[in-house]
Amino acid sequence: MQIGEVAARTELSLRTIRHYEETGLVVPSARSQGGFRLYTEADVARLMVVRRMKPLGFTLDQMRDLLDATDRLDGGPAADEVEALLKRVRTYQQAAAEQVERLRVQLARAEEFAATLSARLERSAPAPAVDERAPRPAGPGGQGAG
Repeated sequence: MQIGEVAARTELSLRTIRHYEETGLVVPSARSQGGFRLYTEADVARLMVVRRMKPLGFTLDQMRDLLDATDRLDGGPAADEVEALLKRVRTYQQAAAEQVERLRVQLARAEEFAATLSARLERSAPAPAVDERAPRPAGPGGQGAG
């Protein structure tokens, strides 16, 4: 697929995808005869990993390191390197879990703050004005007061 479709599927801008290509995070699998970048499902999956890591504060180098480790695991590494690769991936998994917890706390605080402001506004808002010309509700005798 071409870069425009990849951008739509990943919700990344064309500029961001090109930047990730320049930094070596994701390289298009092919080029068309006209020179257009062509991406596979695997390329889209890599971009999704990067997109998910970015808001958690991972650096481009960390993203590259994790992608390298997972690529090597998927490629059938030598038996003596499997444990080291798994350890690298576990390190990123732990860091992601810790950052998610920090973000949950931050979100809870933000929600509390927004609720505090809403309550404050409700307490401070002036009561709706009563229009003296408006008909009043019927009293016990069935007729409007007034």
